Amino acid sequence: MFSGGWGWSYVRFDETGDQPKLDRALLSRVLRYGAPYKAKMAIILATILAISVLALAPPLIMRSLIDDAIPDRDLRLVTFLGIAMVAIPLVSGVLGVLQRWASSAVGEGIIFDLRNQLYRHVLGMSLGFFTSTRTGELMSRLNNDVVGAQQAVTGTFITLAANIVAVVTTLVVMLGLEWRLTLLAMAIFPLFIVASRRVGRLLRVVRRDQLEHNATMNAHMQETLGVSGALLVKLFGRSHDEEQRFSGEAGAVRDLGVRQATIGRWFFMALGVMGALGSALVFWTGAVLVIEGAVSVGTIVALSAYLGNLYGPLTALSNARVEFATSLVSFERVFQVLDMEHDIVDIDTPVRPVRFEGAIEFDGVWFRYGGTGGLETVRRTSSRSAFQLAESIPSDRGAEAWALQDVSFRVEPGELVALVGPSGAGKTTTTYLVPRLYDVDRGAVRIDGHDVRNLDRSHLADAIGVVTQEAYLFHDTIAVNLRYAKPDATDAELRTAAELANIATLIESLPEGYATAVGERGYRLSGGEKQRIAIARVILRNPQILILDEATSHLDAHSEALIQDALERVMKGRTSLVIAHRLSTILSADRILVMEAGTVVESGGHAELLAESGLYASLYRTQFARAT
Repeated sequence: MFSGGWGWSYVRFDETGDQPKLDRALLSRVLRYGAPYKAKMAIILATILAISVLALAPPLIMRSLIDDAIPDRDLRLVTFLGIAMVAIPLVSGVLGVLQRWASSAVGEGIIFDLRNQLYRHVLGMSLGFFTSTRTGELMSRLNNDVVGAQQAVTGTFITLAANIVAVVTTLVVMLGLEWRLTLLAMAIFPLFIVASRRVGRLLRVVRRDQLEHNATMNAHMQETLGVSGALLVKLFGRSHDEEQRFSGEAGAVRDLGVRQATIGRWFFMALGVMGALGSALVFWTGAVLVIEGAVSVGTIVALSAYLGNLYGPLTALSNARVEFATSLVSFERVFQVLDMEHDIVDIDTPVRPVRFEGAIEFDGVWFRYGGTGGLETVRRTSSRSAFQLAESIPSDRGAEAWALQDVSFRVEPGELVALVGPSGAGKTTTTYLVPRLYDVDRGAVRIDGHDVRNLDRSHLADAIGVVTQEAYLFHDTIAVNLRYAKPDATDAELRTAAELANIATLIESLPEGYATAVGERGYRLSGGEKQRIAIARVILRNPQILILDEATSHLDAHSEALIQDALERVMKGRTSLVIAHRLSTILSADRILVMEAGTVVESGGHAELLAESGLYASLYRTQFARAT
């Protein structure tokens, strides 16, 4: 079986699609999720056995009533049998409550374990995974598929065990009562197998399609109902188009639900007809045997009652393989994500410096995007064979263009270096490699002489503060967003950071102050206010290295001045790598790196680079000089 980071399907089907081929490794892996709940699983199995045994009693009571109590006019026996008829469902009900408690505890526990494992695994993926994955589809895996996986354990497994116990116990009793009629009842069993396998194949396909369309529908809702998506839809007047797109996916989910219900109804109708056929055969033959004096009336009544207990479980067991494979579709989809390998991981013994000085070095760095696929890659490959998939996996990253090519430079501790260049030059990519959001393909990025790939990632995160072009805030209070950088920060520390970021006066003027909710993605605040809160958050982090995308061109002059003043304060005494958009930042930089097409083409001070009359001089004339 092929394995690896691509997470292909563990539940495979033959070339005709008729029979599922369950891998033992998959079954073992699924069962491991129930291992922590062995005691509760034992309770479930014990109650299944007890309830199945108790279910055998009512037909025997009817047999005794008809064959013994009534003919013998035995009132004591009639009374005892009547009490038993009440006591049996009462005891079964109590056992059923116990079984429900145990099964729900197991099921909810498995949901908890799977959800935590999946969330932890996804959170550890590199940034490339998230740029290649729709959030709505990811939410579908965390919600719908996890719940479906839990149902496979607490639904399919428990039902399978209950059916096996029911069939075995019922057959034992029926054979003891009348073996000839029992064999006759079993004669129509092949009809059940044919019908159940046909329906099982159809339902398996419908189930898989339902999950796919549900995931797409969730992704569409997440994209268009978020603040940014809703704003875009309204600005471009595309509400009708989005309604049609959503209606299409919702309609597919609706049609599949109707198809599933219809198939199920036809199936149960067929089962009813075949059950009626079996019962008719047993009744007719039984009547002949009663007339001949070979069998008592009570025995026929009891056997007819057992037929219902036999045909249902037998049908389920005849289709157990297909049903089992179908129920594991959700597990398969969860494992597809869990089997995606983390491409950015700590080494076995990572370096944990006590303190960073802040020296940054790029040594012959080559990098290109495209190494990490998202869920779309998994979805496309999940139904392909191992050999097809192995042939499709690139040995290298193929024809992806290099984002950075042989980039080398050094930033000394406390130095301010400005990155300038046209759009697409590789400036943002360069800043992404320092905090190890991506790993280089060739060369190395070093901090204080340590390759970032050898550093403990938590230590690396503590040493680096990043203010991105778009400041992201959680839908929570200002205080919670600030404390994201330092959970134990005091109120005084919050105020100090806010003052340094030139945002304290605004916050304290709000009715709820630091307890003010900022709204989805911080949309209750202006762009300049969000950026200053992001700067305050970095100040609380107190990192030795600052990476700034100084995007202030879209702000008004007042906000721009406040942010620029805040940035100058926060950069003092720290190593700063800044994507510069303003001339004042360029002029205050210790050194300017000019990038084009993924390479550093010029390096030096402002006056020096102007004198060279190269790319920097051209950028100065077309962009920066206008800002003066």
